Amino acid sequence: MVLVCPSVLSADFTCLGEDCARVLNAGADMIHFDVMDGHFVDNLSFGLPVLETLHHALPQAVMDVHLMISHPLRFVHRFAEAGADYITVHVETTDDLSATLAAIHGCGCKRGMALNPDTPVEAVFPYLDQLELVLVMGVVPGHGGQPFDPRALDKLRALRAECAVRRQILSPGAAAAKRVQWTKQRATAGAALRFSQAFTRRENRLSARGLGGRNFCPAYAGRNGFPLKRGAFATR
Repeated sequence: MVLVCPSVLSADFTCLGEDCARVLNAGADMIHFDVMDGHFVDNLSFGLPVLETLHHALPQAVMDVHLMISHPLRFVHRFAEAGADYITVHVETTDDLSATLAAIHGCGCKRGMALNPDTPVEAVFPYLDQLELVLVMGVVPGHGGQPFDPRALDKLRALRAECAVRRQILSPGAAAAKRVQWTKQRATAGAALRFSQAFTRRENRLSARGLGGRNFCPAYAGRNGFPLKRGAFATR
């Protein structure tokens, strides 16, 4: 099963809550929240106040927070308190990764680890037994609109094989591409969840499944299932 996780990065911030409600009602499974600090990546996005406000507006929505920041350990508890359900950190950060993952778990959130296109997939292997999610980046983090790096597919296959050896139930995936023609290859390689980098509008509707749309990306999934919250969504 492939789940869909639209990113708020390209949403209309004048009506962010309404946009998120529309994609959730159209069938999206989670909302992906990209946090950039201008240091780990050379771009800035948004942070705690936006997540807290969005969580308040849509308390039933599952918030998947991707921390593209240099020192995630400093902020894990604050993002958990702001409404994160999943917190993903990068293997390339300088913080103690085991301590960071323990902090995420201690906050009651699902633990994820991301790796950049130039990072060997083996870098995450020592942490697999501490993870629910693995995010294989198909672009350099920090900017949208990049072509998908096909090396992510080989990493997905290697990650799936390693999980099979360990008999670990973890479904890896790849993220951050914008070409729908890659979807079948990603699913075959093991991607279990797709991201959308943009909220796709067509005839005044938002399509969370990419039916006739564009800009949909595979992402990641994890073991033990997703704490998906269902029902109709409306902002408070």
